[in-house]
Formats: sequence, structure tokens, C-alpha cells
Amino acid sequence: MSDQPSNPAVTSDLPPFDLMLVPGLARLFHWRHFRTFLQIPLLIVSVVMILDGLFGPSLAPKNLATTLSWVHFRGALVLVLLCAGNFFCLACPFMLVRNVARRFFRPHLNWPQKLRNKWLSAGLFVLILFCYEEFSLWSSPWWTAWLIVGYFLTVLAVDGLFKHASFCKYVCPIGQFNFLASTVSPLEVKVRDQDVCGRCGTKDCIRGRRSAEPDLVVIQRGCELALFQPLKVGNMDCTFCLDCVHACPHDNIGILSRIPASELTVDPRRSGIGRFSQRKDLAALAIVFSFGALMNAFGMVSPVYAVEGWLARILHVTNKAPVLAVLFAALLIVEPALLLGMAAGATRVWGGSQRAVLPLAVRYTYGLVPLGFGMWLAHYSFHFLTGLYTVIPVTQNAVASLGWTFLGDPRWTYLGVPMRIVQPLQIGFLVLGLMGSLSVIHRMAQDDSAEHPMRAFIPWAAVSALLFAAAVWLMFQPMDMRGTFLAG
Repeated sequence: MSDQPSNPAVTSDLPPFDLMLVPGLARLFHWRHFRTFLQIPLLIVSVVMILDGLFGPSLAPKNLATTLSWVHFRGALVLVLLCAGNFFCLACPFMLVRNVARRFFRPHLNWPQKLRNKWLSAGLFVLILFCYEEFSLWSSPWWTAWLIVGYFLTVLAVDGLFKHASFCKYVCPIGQFNFLASTVSPLEVKVRDQDVCGRCGTKDCIRGRRSAEPDLVVIQRGCELALFQPLKVGNMDCTFCLDCVHACPHDNIGILSRIPASELTVDPRRSGIGRFSQRKDLAALAIVFSFGALMNAFGMVSPVYAVEGWLARILHVTNKAPVLAVLFAALLIVEPALLLGMAAGATRVWGGSQRAVLPLAVRYTYGLVPLGFGMWLAHYSFHFLTGLYTVIPVTQNAVASLGWTFLGDPRWTYLGVPMRIVQPLQIGFLVLGLMGSLSVIHRMAQDDSAEHPMRAFIPWAAVSALLFAAAVWLMFQPMDMRGTFLAG
């Protein structure tokens, strides 16, 4: 495979659409304080959520912490990722607090070499999913508020000690979710003209822009996630922070359109990442992302209670944690190992691939990411759309609790979009994800087994079809309306 960063899956004589060249948006994106402008409102909302979670109503559907976190934020996040890209990381309020703190405390340590991978963040991703079920976070404003506080404190601790964007790249579970989901987004931060980069002698996009001699002080930092723009491929590890845009002296970086998921079909050496096929840790994160979507949805349908009761009787326990541990191990370790192992073995034997089973499993695992994202979309959009208007009465109630009545009495009858509209959208998201995975896997099979591409394709298509069928089955099960008054 070529080391060139260009994506052979995207070939067009037409220039890509550049969001940063849209009239009215160009100056906004080039404004040095644009990110701060987006972060401040989200920081204010975060503080309000924390306060309401700690001191407001204990009933989750009446509290801003639970309603905004588990109903609105997650749904808005995946829809923005689907339609545009990783713009939440651009507006991340945690980074605003961290940037302010770094004005007073400069980190001096480098992130440990042995932790420069995704194993820690994958484990934290699983831990978040586990705690969500164990502590019923959707129904606990208090726990939700402390989770947000914990996030802020962790950011300050990690990036207060370690240089660059160590928290974003190696720790943040939300960031890892966004990185993987944005591989199927239609927009990418990318150089406009590779020839301009070839003539550039300063490489400010990675090194940062410096003042004139003798001081050479960095006046605009470059990419803190070690993504050198001329060799950057896709959205993995990109927070859309636009530091590279502001640092580039040639205005040669834009937010360009591309074919969604095309970066998953190729395996070049990527700046700051390496080859996907050589990253077992990244493949493990993709497994958690894809199979975790099923696990998270399974936790809110009626059949899960029968399974949990059955396991509790077998284990002779009354505590929920051991039962959840068994379920998580079965769905996030045993099931992926069996399905991916059998598919990789079939691809090697029947498809004639020259790769060993483990490298095959690592390579093709990325093909499940579009389907995994489709499952997250179907799940989170369900909560978001069916509870779309609940933010109105919850906000009215929070304001009224302060003695202010200008918003009127809470309209608790405001709910959301009817299920007759939401369910077809869910099916559409799942079908879209399946088609994306099948397309990516087919391209991988063509590259991996030129003589028998269909033989290499079929085992992984079968895995995708099985996951798709499981997601559809879950969607038609009686489902908890977590975080709204329709619960129960």
C-alpha cells in the first residue's frame, strides 16, 4: 500500500466543497477567538447542569443535568457528526477551562511512552458504559452532575501535568467516540494544495507560528495531537480545533468535503497515527464502539431484565454489578472474539488472503465502524427526537425554582416527535450504516484478495448482517424512555 496520504477512494475532477470559503463563514473560521466564542456558551450550560444536578429536583425528567446530558446532548452530537464532522470537540468546554489553567500552570511532562495508544481510552469508554447501567445515570441528576465535575477535574489533572493535548488524544472517552464516528463524516480538516505544503519551509501547522528572532516565542500553537497536515489522512484524532488553520502562513488548510467513510477503505501511514492495520489498540476501540452500541441499546429493552434475572440466579448474587460484568464480557469480549475470529479465519482460508488471522481481524474491524455509528444514531436519535421538546419545561422549572416567572409555568406536556416518524428514521440510520460497512468491507476485500474478493467479502458481510439484524430486533423491543416522563 502506498504511503501517500491521498485517498484513492476519492477521485473527482471537481474541487471539493470548502466550508471555510462559504461567504460569511470564512472570516468567522479564521477569527482567532472563534473556538472560545463557541466554548463559552457550552461552559455556561455545563455549570448550570452541574448546579441543577446537585441542588435541583431529584426527579431526572425535571432536571437539566439528566435531560440535557442523556436526551439532548447525545442526540445532537451524533447528528452533527453525521451531517458535518467533529464540531463538538471544536466547541468543547473542557478545553476552555484547561486553556485558562495553562496560563498559570505550564505542564512540563511528556505523556508516558507506554500509554501512547488507545488502550486506556478504550477501557474508560467501557467504564462509562458500565457506570451508565450500574448507577442508572440517566435517572440520577446527582451522579450525572458529579460525572461532569469529574470530567473537568480529569482534564485539569492530565493536561496540567502533561504537555500537548494528552487528554484529548489518549484519555477522553467522548473524544474517542467522536474520532471514530467522524471517520464517516462528510467534512475533514485538510490541506487544499499539497504543492504549497511541499514548498513550505516552516511547517507552522505542526510546529506553531513563532515571533521574530531572537525570542522565537510561539504566538500560535500548531497541532497538539501531532497531526502533520500534509501527511494527515482523515479525521481520526482530529478535534477540529483549527489551530493548524490559524498557524498556516499560506492559508492552505480548509474544511473540505469528502466521501464519508472513504478513509476506512485505505491503509496508508497516517501522521500521528501510523497504519490502521498495525494498531491493535485502535481496532479494540473500534470493537468497543461497534459492539458497545448494541450493549448500550440492549440495556434499555425489556428482555435484558429477564437475562439479568437469569444470570443473578446462576451466580447467586443480588448485586447488579457482577451480572453487568458478565454481560459486558459476553458482548464486548466473547462475542467479538468469536465473530471476528471466524470471519478472519474464513477470509484467510476461503478468500486466499496472505495475512494471518489477527492482522486480518484488525484490518476488517474498521469496516464495522459505519454500522456501529448507524446503531448509535438509531439509539441516540430515538431519545433525542422523542424527548426533543422536554428541554422547554425543564428550563422553565429550573428558572421558576429561582423565583423567576418570566418563562411561565412548566409545560410538562411538551414531549417530542411521534414514534411513527422516529422509527422510520431509526431504520434509515441502520440501513445507512449497513450500506456504509458493506461498501468499506468490499473495498478492503478487493485490495486484500484480488483473485477472490467476494470470498473475502462474504464472511465480513455476514458479520455486518448479523449485527444489523440484532440492532433491528432491539429497535422493535419495548424500550425504556430514559430521562423523560414517558419512562416505565
